[in-house]
Amino acid sequence: MRSVSRSVAVAATDGMLHFELALATEVFGSAPDALPGPWYDVKVCGTHPVRVGRFLLEPDRGLDWLARAGTVIVPALADVERKPPADLVEAVRAAHASGARVVSLCTGVFVLAAAGLLDGLRATTHWAHTEELAARFPRVEVDPDVLYVDNGSVLTSAGKAAAMDLCLHLVRRDHGSAVANLVARRLVVPPHRAGGQAQFVSTPVPAQDGHPLAELLTWVMRRLDQPLTVEDLARQANMSSRHLARHFRLITGTTPLQWLLTQRIRRAQELLETTDDSVDTIASAAGMGTATTLRRHFHRTVGVPPDLYRRTFRA
Repeated sequence: MRSVSRSVAVAATDGMLHFELALATEVFGSAPDALPGPWYDVKVCGTHPVRVGRFLLEPDRGLDWLARAGTVIVPALADVERKPPADLVEAVRAAHASGARVVSLCTGVFVLAAAGLLDGLRATTHWAHTEELAARFPRVEVDPDVLYVDNGSVLTSAGKAAAMDLCLHLVRRDHGSAVANLVARRLVVPPHRAGGQAQFVSTPVPAQDGHPLAELLTWVMRRLDQPLTVEDLARQANMSSRHLARHFRLITGTTPLQWLLTQRIRRAQELLETTDDSVDTIASAAGMGTATTLRRHFHRTVGVPPDLYRRTFRA
């Protein structure tokens, strides 16, 4: 690694979440055993002793040190409704202008957006805050469905575990897969999850007992391996297809076909995680018919193919 890229500055300010801040210092601050070359030089940077959750943290350097670092990590903010501290925003902007690689973990993306670093770029954050990010920063292309986004010199991640994924992705970029795998093994986490993988597969809440759809949804879940149609569901519910669609939209927020597809994908995920069944067998059990059909829908919904999903989960 070039000496400039070895220096990592972890920004710290009051109101940050301790998990992401500790995660960054752990990944970049602890070299794996049998490292073939130099590791990172990590400094925590802030203007004063910082209150992080229930902990008081003494920074190593001031925020001005961000502009000297090769990589700047901005951990998550607890309160995204408040404007990020102006001195932190300015320090991050100056660091990027000086050539630093700037990385946000979870809601740290609001600092990058406030600094103007994400204008015209794709970015992500925890799914619970993507709408707020898009509303406040309309020039940012917010992608709510991915684990992390790598724009080269500006990178953003979703929440918690996805922040770990992005940190390992950076290690992989800098040191290669073998070293990233060493770090992942030490931390006992999966060595690689592709950034395009979905944060989660949304599952509409089942209807409450007593609702006209309650018995229908239970009936469907027991028959996911069968070739069901909207007409089959309507007939079972004693409704017209149009009436059924209205009820589905009201209760689940989606259409009968989309709800059914989501349940099939979730069944496939469960089988990929817990069995050694072939993709063909899982496709049949999930009602997808063929492995080709399963791969197409699974990749489009989850963001990665079934085989990679299985390998990642098993890792």
